[in-house]
Amino acid sequence: MTIETNTNVGATITRLSLGVALLAHGLLKVAVFTVPGTVAYFDSLGLPAVAAYLTIFAEVVGGTAIILGLYTRLAALLSLPLLMGAVWAHASNGWLFSAEGGGWEFPLMLVAVAAAVAVQGGGAYALRKLPIIDGFIPQHLKA
Repeated sequence: MTIETNTNVGATITRLSLGVALLAHGLLKVAVFTVPGTVAYFDSLGLPAVAAYLTIFAEVVGGTAIILGLYTRLAALLSLPLLMGAVWAHASNGWLFSAEGGGWEFPLMLVAVAAAVAVQGGGAYALRKLPIIDGFIPQHLKA
């Protein structure tokens, strides 16, 4: 493997890790915590209900886009405020995510991964690399 190939494969692994984590957390809020339960949790933090809906949407749609490699850099950048909000939401629970209510080290790690994806782009095997898809993406948004 060449250095370029290794870099592209590394970026792909990073992209998929972030996308899967975001999608899993969005689906967790829908299927396990339920949307009303998520809204109630956000309310307990003093956040409006719309923030819960936007978070679910961002995690599901953003995670899917990142997994597929569509608008990867943009989706990763847009996930940063969401992930920094998760750090804030878990800050009072302590460092370890195994703490009651979940700590803040895992959300902080996701902030770092999202920043890495925003810098690296989609890597190898991203759908945006397909010619039929690539033609529809504006040049400045290609990752």
